[in-house]
Amino acid sequence: MGQYTVGVFQDVGSAGRGLSALVSHDFTIAELSLMAVESPEVNALVEETFGDSGETLDVKNVGVVRTFGTLNTALQHGGEHDFGSDGLAATMRKVGFQVHDGFIFESLIGRGGVLIAIQSESRAADALSVLHAYGGGNASIGAWAGRV
Repeated sequence: MGQYTVGVFQDVGSAGRGLSALVSHDFTIAELSLMAVESPEVNALVEETFGDSGETLDVKNVGVVRTFGTLNTALQHGGEHDFGSDGLAATMRKVGFQVHDGFIFESLIGRGGVLIAIQSESRAADALSVLHAYGGGNASIGAWAGRV
């Protein structure tokens, strides 16, 4: 599965700048994931950034979200919690975050935030630095994998 570094941007515009910065710091599209409440702006960002429309999923406590990347896959497979029916707070444990972290991410996405995740254990500190520098709030590394 691999380690994820996650940050939530306030809006689509700041998320776009954050994604561009991550790519300019040599993170690959394959390492990046996005999750946000579905909207025309979010759909355009996913298409422009990833060259793909991603997937939609109805997530408890959030609503219909547009997702792209390996984080979505990791949250939907294995374990006792189902991403769609149990929500983000319960399922972020699968990728090393504690429930309270997942609750924060879930709340921020529900308010229009855009979650960006980077799957790169070897460059987690670099990813965290870029997220912070470009406005990614509540940015953290899922360091609890296998411990929670």
